[in-house]
Amino acid sequence: MKAFYTIMLLILSNAFMTLAWYGHLKFKEIEWLKDLSLLRVILLSWGIAFFEYCLQVPANRIGYQAYGGPFSLIELKVLQEVLTLGVFMAFALVFFKTETFRWNHLVGFVFLVLAVYFVFKK
Repeated sequence: MKAFYTIMLLILSNAFMTLAWYGHLKFKEIEWLKDLSLLRVILLSWGIAFFEYCLQVPANRIGYQAYGGPFSLIELKVLQEVLTLGVFMAFALVFFKTETFRWNHLVGFVFLVLAVYFVFKK
């Protein structure tokens, strides 16, 4: 159950972080956000990223072996990276219609999934 909670919290935290890192690139299409200064965009993104930390820190605590979780530190990091890529790809394809998912992206993703396999292999 700790593995499930860890993964779900990491997915949610990645959704917030992806929104904080890349969501502002769509502000030009939103009337009341299009003229924000860079400093205001940074502060808004930082505010969104706060929620990422509110989910990511507990995810790592719950998931880390030293706190009774099922994952080593390296496993947590590799899991985080693959989830980050998955969330990012969904975000890019849904919100940035001009982005395309090409074969080389798929190959790279497969290699990352293989990295998870090898990291978790006992």
